[in-house]
Amino acid sequence: MRILIISAYEASSHKVWANALMSGLNQHDWQYISLPARHFAWRIRGNAMSFAFDPKFKDALQKPYDLVIATSMTDCVGLKAFCPDLQNIPWILYFHENQFAYPASDNQQGLIEMQMVTLYSALAADLCVFNSAFNQTSFFQGAKALLKKLPDYVSPDWLTNTETNSQVIPVPIEWPSRSLLKRSFGVDRQADISTESAKLKIAWSARWEFDKGPERLFAILQALETTDLDYEVAIMGEQFRTVPEIFTQIQHQFSHRITQFGYAESRDQYFAILASSDLFLSTALHEFQGLSVLEAVAVGCVPVLPNRQVYPELFGAECLYQSHLNDLEKEASSAANLIQSYAQHLIKPPVVTNFHLDNVLARYYSLIQKFAP
Repeated sequence: MRILIISAYEASSHKVWANALMSGLNQHDWQYISLPARHFAWRIRGNAMSFAFDPKFKDALQKPYDLVIATSMTDCVGLKAFCPDLQNIPWILYFHENQFAYPASDNQQGLIEMQMVTLYSALAADLCVFNSAFNQTSFFQGAKALLKKLPDYVSPDWLTNTETNSQVIPVPIEWPSRSLLKRSFGVDRQADISTESAKLKIAWSARWEFDKGPERLFAILQALETTDLDYEVAIMGEQFRTVPEIFTQIQHQFSHRITQFGYAESRDQYFAILASSDLFLSTALHEFQGLSVLEAVAVGCVPVLPNRQVYPELFGAECLYQSHLNDLEKEASSAANLIQSYAQHLIKPPVVTNFHLDNVLARYYSLIQKFAP
């Protein structure tokens, strides 16, 4: 089959997803077009115009295709209008996230307009696919609630068929070479903490933006400092042009604990740091799949996660600390208590083989076959 992949906002996880499909299902003829992950509000509103009228996309958009797979930030309606050749072939819309469950910042404007673009695209697609059940549920709940608020000539029932036919298929995690793994899958954890004096190694990795909860990371580290726990922390993740000031405070106040601060130089270095860590800590306010968490667990880290977003779908209560969105100190105390508990009792990492590349690709293979001409 001839398949066009459209990524309207090429964040790192979006790129991982697209590359996994193209390399893992190479029996198909793939064409990939994307726009860079910047100017978020403009990108979601203007991507159809950018794709349709920028000369560098002209050849790709004029080729014949049997199927289009687009990320959910893509303005499907606008792009179909600008490119009539794309109107009469099936479209799969893939949701890495949705604008209905996103924790909007104080400076964010035009949220309803962005939600409407995604809503139009979902209705115009032949099939919607989500990376988690949390993403799926929160999108349809939010979209129906929005439709109920609109003044007239709308109905939440318009989404019934779209929701009924939608599917959940995760982004596959990158499985590192066994030489980087400190533990084998499915066997008891070989403890790195053999004595009480050994340092507990914690990793935190997320985009350095407000929705990943850096203030909560700061609060948890402060809470840990009031205990007698001997620990060190690697703080990693993708950085953009504007970095929250709280990271400067973290670096200054916890320099005696920090072993890595900033983006890892390579994927091998990143996995090596994860493989040497005992716990992976998340403080996210916005998480639709948790790719970095799943990668960390794959190399043997035990997850320490807030009881919100997608996390209860992925892991049991033993991995979750209490979420207190309106009480930073209370949440930090719960996280610190769970971390101390892990330091005292060796815990086996959960199994995440359902996210293995081969398992995910098998599901995509079956899905794509349904649209074969």
